[in-house]
Amino acid sequence: MTANPKLVEIKKTNSIQQVRYGCALGAMYSVVAIPGSIPIAHCGPGCADKQFMALAFYNGFQGGGYSGGAVPPSVNAGEKEVVFGGNERLDELIRASLKIMRGDLFVVLTGCIGELVGDDVGSVVSPFQQRGVPIVYAETGGFKGNNFTGHELVTRAIIDQFVKGYSGKKQDRLVNVWSLLPFQNTYWRGDLAEIKRILEGVGLEVNILFGHSSKGVDEWKTIPKAKFNLVLSPWLGLDTAKHLAEKYDQPFLHYPVMPIGAKETTKFLHAVADFAGLNKERVDEFIRAEEREYYYYLEHFSDFYAEYWWGLPAKYAIVGDSAYVLGVSKFLVNQLGLIPARHIITDNPPEQYRDIIVGEFLRLSHDVSEEVVFVEDGYQVGKILEGTDFGHKPPIIFGSTWERDTAKKLGGCVVEIGFPAAYEVVINRTYVGYRGALALLERIYTTAISASA
Repeated sequence: MTANPKLVEIKKTNSIQQVRYGCALGAMYSVVAIPGSIPIAHCGPGCADKQFMALAFYNGFQGGGYSGGAVPPSVNAGEKEVVFGGNERLDELIRASLKIMRGDLFVVLTGCIGELVGDDVGSVVSPFQQRGVPIVYAETGGFKGNNFTGHELVTRAIIDQFVKGYSGKKQDRLVNVWSLLPFQNTYWRGDLAEIKRILEGVGLEVNILFGHSSKGVDEWKTIPKAKFNLVLSPWLGLDTAKHLAEKYDQPFLHYPVMPIGAKETTKFLHAVADFAGLNKERVDEFIRAEEREYYYYLEHFSDFYAEYWWGLPAKYAIVGDSAYVLGVSKFLVNQLGLIPARHIITDNPPEQYRDIIVGEFLRLSHDVSEEVVFVEDGYQVGKILEGTDFGHKPPIIFGSTWERDTAKKLGGCVVEIGFPAAYEVVINRTYVGYRGALALLERIYTTAISASA
């Protein structure tokens, strides 16, 4: 409830402690998230394995599935490739992969070595494309940025090299959804499935594009047929939507707040319905049914919330990717009445989109405005949290495994909502929408009362 909220500037350093994302090559897990797609890594030994261990193992123990983990072929570039180039080795690897692996789409991703020595990956991949092989390439050298950057590079590569052009009719109720970053977001599988469910509930046909609920490569081929694109995040997916607007003349709706709980989810569905021109009666009927179920459970939860004698946390801090920091905080303030003490965003959003994010925190609620901090270094995150005023009660910190030690120092507890989440086993849990909010409530208050025991 800051009277004059402002953007807090943090001095940037040349090192990052307690990393909270992968490098651009980590976008190989955006490929893994598309059913039937296989990444091919043109990188040094160990690079692909490090992305797996960081993004898919010590982050909810999500697993690699059909084409992740130990499956992706890799050039494993060594001294020979550094000196003489790796084009020949990559060509050999692609040929071998096509012989022994079954995939609907192959995506070659470059690491630092190939890009630094000047390998022309496009010239290697092009002959396969000309023969009709479903293969594309994306230049994702780690020095280009984190896996958010790599994700946008991969999606654009698939659109431009595989989906290609289209000038036919649009399907009136079809929407492409660009939202959470697969694997980076610990709960992306359940979240995307829930987003698809509620959008279909109001009458849309949904290309969710990633995860079990996607039809895989066949779904990607229908991207140009969609009536519009939905960017459901503060910034990730905006560049893709802008590109699609130019390429296929598709409008897009940017909805920056991840909807969690009845209030925000209903608001989100009304915004989408208005943009898409959906049947109002069907939309309202679906919302009424969802809210009826949601508030039934919330009514029974309220007995605990009002009567728990040992006291519950009143103030919170939240650390993580901008999509979850904003969405979870809106839920905590507007549905639970908790008081925000600190917001820390760690996914390094592009400068041109930060004003959008800051603006959303200025309107967290009708009477709540809060400052937001953009910082990547875990050491600085810890110092900021230790210097935050949480009042006389122990705080609850929404963050990652890295915040556990800080929470102990402050006498509080942690709910792990983002990378890395090494104390959560996540299969298909969701914290988004009507149903996800109930799961989040269970997690928050099980953690809180366990900590007080």
